[in-house]
Amino acid sequence: MKNIGRNLFFWLIAGTLLFMMLDNYSTARVDEELTYSEFKQEIQSMKVKSIVYKGDQMTVEGERFNGTKFTTKKPVYVTDNDLDESLRAADVAVEYEALNKPSIWSQLLVGAFPLLLLLGIFFLFMRQMQGGVGGKGGPMTFGRSKAKLLDGGHVKTNFNDVAGCEEAKDDVKELVDFLRDPAKFIKVGGKIPRGILMVGPPGTGKTLLARAVAGEAKVPFFTISGSDFVEMFVGVGASRVRDMFEQAKKHSPCIVFIDEIDAVGRHRGAGLGGGHDEREQTLNQLLVEMDGFEENLGVIVVAATNRPDVLDPALLRPGRFDRQVMVGLPDIKGREQILNVHLKKVPVDNSVDSSVIARGTPGFSGADLANLVNEAALFAARKNQKKVSHEMLDFAKDKIMMGAERKSMILNDETKRITAYHEAGHAIVGLNLPEHHPVYKVTIIPRGGALGVTMFLPEEDSYMSSKTAIMSQITSLFGGRVAEEIINGKEGITTGASNDIERASELARNMVTKWGFSEKMGTLKYDDEDQSPFLGRSAGNKKRIFSEQTARQIDEEVRSIIQNCYEKAGTILAKNMDKLHNMADALLRLETIDQDQISDIMAGAIPRDKTSGDDSFKPKSTPKQSTKPVQES
Repeated sequence: MKNIGRNLFFWLIAGTLLFMMLDNYSTARVDEELTYSEFKQEIQSMKVKSIVYKGDQMTVEGERFNGTKFTTKKPVYVTDNDLDESLRAADVAVEYEALNKPSIWSQLLVGAFPLLLLLGIFFLFMRQMQGGVGGKGGPMTFGRSKAKLLDGGHVKTNFNDVAGCEEAKDDVKELVDFLRDPAKFIKVGGKIPRGILMVGPPGTGKTLLARAVAGEAKVPFFTISGSDFVEMFVGVGASRVRDMFEQAKKHSPCIVFIDEIDAVGRHRGAGLGGGHDEREQTLNQLLVEMDGFEENLGVIVVAATNRPDVLDPALLRPGRFDRQVMVGLPDIKGREQILNVHLKKVPVDNSVDSSVIARGTPGFSGADLANLVNEAALFAARKNQKKVSHEMLDFAKDKIMMGAERKSMILNDETKRITAYHEAGHAIVGLNLPEHHPVYKVTIIPRGGALGVTMFLPEEDSYMSSKTAIMSQITSLFGGRVAEEIINGKEGITTGASNDIERASELARNMVTKWGFSEKMGTLKYDDEDQSPFLGRSAGNKKRIFSEQTARQIDEEVRSIIQNCYEKAGTILAKNMDKLHNMADALLRLETIDQDQISDIMAGAIPRDKTSGDDSFKPKSTPKQSTKPVQES
């Protein structure tokens, strides 16, 4: 409304000035223009009633007896002494009218009009350069801060909207207390952290937690991305940092949130061929502004990143970012809380059990869980269902974890058979290994980039892995290749195990070079992949930390681990050939089997066909083997 009022006022002024100019130059409209000779003939013919001499007496306006008016010009070089006699003889009324001089204001307006016109054009041009009516986005604004301001009370997010990170919430709750009542902390000499760095994987709720702090404290909230500081002009980033902090001080107490701060706070001198001067200038200005705050000023900088390892050490020192808050992936309880928050936003039926979904989604972030609920809601809409069921949530989980089903891909019978034995090999080997995750689902329906998927899910959250668990994982990865070799021979193996081989090789090498699981190589770190030149280390200073002989021994150890796991997978499948054939047949018939059907096969029974509603358990023979994993050395 303010912008509309300003424009209306401007155009009113311009219209008034234009009207005055036109009015000043306008002349009275007359009916007829006569020559001087015609004027004299009119007098002699007794047609003229009256005339008026204007100012200089060169212009004459007259009126006839019939009421019409005329005007004429008396030539300057003509001396007509008989005109007065003719006017008296014709009894014409003669009047004299002094010349109407324009007012001083009109003269000033006429004289200043060109200058006013130029000033008006310059004013409009400058407004456009400064970003138009709104004052944003123009070329002259590149030095201003792009931080968006949300006034206190406009942020509706609170701590109830944040779930799954209770420890992180506890770390930032005292910020709310300080922003609400800073005097309480000042009285006892306490100093609130000037900066808080939120660190964690993508999608764990770092930005949401910062908004919750602003929503709870009811204070102004400035938000900006790290990439908004640096642009092509030298010095723009530093100027924006200064402008942002000036605005923040005017709105104190407030919160300044910098998202993805690693875009501007990266280690100085990083990169090949020297540093980035503009980014480093911006970082230097940010360091100065954060360290230049007055005591307890009430401006708190909250930043978020998922790459704390690339940040400059000067940025992390006390006095700038005093505290680091870890916002990690939620555990099973946290996932259940997050699911409950998102499930409140969609209609769900009584079959939904968020605890079951939480147990089946290890490693999911808050963003992943929000996406899971959204996918389930979209699936329900496609099925014309009014509520989201547990089945739809399970379908959405499979889609996220294993990829979307590629039902349009047509596989020939031989490809299906090889894929069925490959996935069955993974499942059976995994079920017979110690400390291995249980099989969740096996399918030969192409998903994502794979022709088939065997999905293992942990029963509980795991924060470390033992050597036995890693060996079991490598062994199960080779279950598919070994199954192909058993069925089709060494000449009949396919490229389907390429990803399995890559993952197994990576795990085996990490066992030797990172985790100290090799008795021969000992507990030494041989891996130097962390020495990245893009983290502020020079590529020319990279040194080899082991000899050629040691590298050869590492390769031998890795090959030995791979060979042992490959042979163990072959031994397990050789002992379970009947189950391998039964599971492959079930996959060819049903395409997808779950935990219950896998348990039937491992117990020597015909897997129940859930698509036809047959959940019966029909054992073919007495089970020869327990369904519990075999404890092998």
